[in-house]
Order: sequence, then structure tokens, then C-alpha cells
Amino acid sequence: MLRRPASRKRKLTIMHTTSTAPPGGLDTSDRPSQPVHKLLRGCGGRLQPSSHCLTTDQPPKMTHQFPSLSPDQKKELSTIAQKIVATGKGILAADESTGTMGKRLQKINVENNEENRRCFRDILFSCDSTMSNSVGGVIFFHETLYQKADCGKLFPQVIKDKGIVVGIKVDKGTAGLNGTDGETTTQGLDGLSERCAQYKKDGCDFAKWRCVLKISDGCPSALAIAENANVLARYASICQQNGLVPIVEPEILPDGEHDLQRCQYVTEKVLAAVYKALSDHHVYLEGTLLKPNMVTPGHSCPKKFTPEEVAMATVSALRRTVPAAVPGKLFLTDTAAVT
Repeated sequence: MLRRPASRKRKLTIMHTTSTAPPGGLDTSDRPSQPVHKLLRGCGGRLQPSSHCLTTDQPPKMTHQFPSLSPDQKKELSTIAQKIVATGKGILAADESTGTMGKRLQKINVENNEENRRCFRDILFSCDSTMSNSVGGVIFFHETLYQKADCGKLFPQVIKDKGIVVGIKVDKGTAGLNGTDGETTTQGLDGLSERCAQYKKDGCDFAKWRCVLKISDGCPSALAIAENANVLARYASICQQNGLVPIVEPEILPDGEHDLQRCQYVTEKVLAAVYKALSDHHVYLEGTLLKPNMVTPGHSCPKKFTPEEVAMATVSALRRTVPAAVPGKLFLTDTAAVT
């Protein structure tokens, strides 16, 4: 019988009877290669601690954050974010896709082609000289970023001349999550760093990426929450490495019969997961912005809630989950108007 001396700390000793590592297993080339009975013979029949052992009384080490952004990079990101959400200002979303623009132009019997889309944006950006008093940033669609206004200037320069920050939509739409009830994640991480670097050179200072979640009896699932949180965190990290302020947008759709309390609960769970993921990816929060959903009952909910109840639920959810370091929260104005 083998006995452990009472005075020794308990340790787990790893020994191998041969020097050959099992297929796909650990490399044991630097570990004892003698049979176990020979190892025991020289130590009085008792297991002796070796250099290849794991002690059970050592506390686990915390992960170490290696430097990712320089002080100058952090200062630039923070300055951009603060400029976008300066007092009295918001963001103009002009990042409609070609398909969405087609629906708008169809209503006025205008053909959906590149020149007509350019004219639409030119009117939008030049019709009001006081635009800069209330707009801190404009989100561009890829096509618009390289088009010119009637004056001959590229649209990004037209916007910058007004003292407004230029942004760009960088995601590539949603894709289904297998094994879920129609839930999705957002595509576009492949090649994102290269795209962000080019957009920065072309005049952009912030980016937008939208993830979508829904509420139903079994949704959002743990998989959908975790996947979309990590995708948003990875996107945010890549943007910051290339000098772009990321707008983090985990949108919970208002479709369904859920009530206000259910939406608030889901919103809090989703935002908590998102900011946990942002922390795990070492994202600099002072150089980010949040675009959350309003906490509202589902469109098909039979119970009606007052604007005060909606406001309280929304503010409560944000206060419980969003760190104070985040410079601003941006809401979609037509959603607030409907509410």
C-alpha cells in the first residue's frame, strides 16, 4: 500500500510508463520514461513530487491584457465619439442599401440607378445649411462614399466641410444560426480589418454594425445572445485597431406579443452579454457608442403601456447594464416617435 506523508501538500503527479506520447496526446519527451515500479523502488515505495505536477493549492492566474491601443489612439477614438454625440446632435443614417433605395425611389416613379441614387444623396446633404447644428455624424453606404456632389467634391468631403463626422456601414447582413428558431448572426468579419483600414484612408472615422435578435417563447436563445455579443465585440476591436469608433448595435426586434417587462428582461440580458464580450476583447469603451433598441411591448401585445412606462423601462435597462464610460446611446428616431 502507498501512503502519503502527512506533512506533504497534496499534489497531482503526472507519470508515463514510456517516453512515447499517445497519438494526438501530450508531448512527454521531457518526462520520466522508466516504468512506474522502477520509479517507486528508489523512493521507498512512495510517490515523490516532480517538476511535472499540478498543485491544488495554487490560485488561478488572471488573464493579462497586453497593450492594444496607444494613448494617442485612445485619445483620437474618444475625441471622435464625443464629437458625434455633442450636446444637441445625433447621427443621420444615410446607409440605405441599393434595394432599400429602390423602394423609396419607386414611390415617386424614379428609376433605381446609380445616378439617381447619387442625386438623392446630393439633395439630402446640401439642402439645409444648418444641418451641422443638429447632426454630429453621417453613416454612408459603400457606394455613396465614392460618389461626388454636383459641386465636384466627394460626398465625404462635403460632409467634413460642415464639421460632421463621416461613418460607414461595414457589416454584410445576417445569416441563420442552425438549430435555432429562425435566429441569426451578422456576417462580415472576414476581411474587416483591411476594409476598415481603407475606409479610414478614405475619410471615415466611425463604423456601424447591426446584430438582430427577436423575442418569442424560446428566443433569444443562449446561442444567439452569445454569438451576436462576440461578433459585436470582435467587430468593435477590429474597428478600434484601425482608428474607427464602432457603433455597437444589438437590436431586439419589436415584433411579437411580448409585454414590456419581457422586453426589458431580454434587453438587460443581451446588453449584459454584449458588454461582457466587449470587456473580454479589451475594447476601449470611451471610444465606442451604443445604438440600443427602445424597451417596448411587442407590436401584437394586447396590453397598452404609457410613454412614461416605456421610458422608465428603457432607462432602467440601460442603467443596469451599460457602463458609465460609454460616451453616448443613440436611438432610432422613428422608433421613438412611434412609441
